[in-house]
Amino acid sequence: MLPPSRAAEYEKFIYEYETIRKSEGRGSNSPEYYQSLPYKDLSDRRSAEWAIRGRSFRALMDQVIIRFERRVGRQLKILDLGAGNGWLSNRFAQRGHQVIAMDLLINPFDGLGAYINYQTHFMPIQAEFDHLPLADQQADLVIFNASFHYSTDYNLTLTETLRLLAVGGLVIVLDTPVYHQAASGAQMVIERQAQFEREYGFPSNSIPSENYLTNARIQELGEIHGLHWQTFMPFYGFPWAIRPWIAKLRHHREPARFMILIGSRNR
Repeated sequence: MLPPSRAAEYEKFIYEYETIRKSEGRGSNSPEYYQSLPYKDLSDRRSAEWAIRGRSFRALMDQVIIRFERRVGRQLKILDLGAGNGWLSNRFAQRGHQVIAMDLLINPFDGLGAYINYQTHFMPIQAEFDHLPLADQQADLVIFNASFHYSTDYNLTLTETLRLLAVGGLVIVLDTPVYHQAASGAQMVIERQAQFEREYGFPSNSIPSENYLTNARIQELGEIHGLHWQTFMPFYGFPWAIRPWIAKLRHHREPARFMILIGSRNR
């Protein structure tokens, strides 16, 4: 659990975030719903989104995890940061790894409380990115699960992450929006906050998250923290692939790209 002072800091954010997520139809009363993620959304309420998450996860497994498992040759210690309902932790636990799922949310429909729906064992812990309650060099893999963009300070978050990373370990950023131009990311934030204001009566910006990455920012973070980045671009289908051209023809801002970022310490 968060210390009382930190819980108070995040109280408004958690309330607003959960309000939006409930309205979006997140979660289910069925354990099978959670156990099927990310490959299938049995509720059919967020199928398009889970199709993207599923393809990201397949690419992560094929391009990174299976190779890393073979190289290390033992059970891995994995931190799932921004774990949400725990689906990613469940998938890694199925592979026999030791997994800690961390998130601010502990509700039973979209937060760590959904842990009860799985048949695997992993450890859910309420924590914030920049104050992780673990000793140094604990993790072989630290995975930001569609969550890195919630950081209020990427440098501080990566400093804390690297404290926990074992020698030879990897930092993985999964499903965070990436733009060529910072102006496009800033415009996305404005549009989203305006939408939330219309639909819910608040912009959901009580904590100053960084919200997105750019190619230049990725390079800068690598230089500051001594990280070598590899990137993988999953194929999300033809309609997704042509989004940049459609946006350009319509004179809209560039759409976000999702990629898998793999950070390893420079030797």
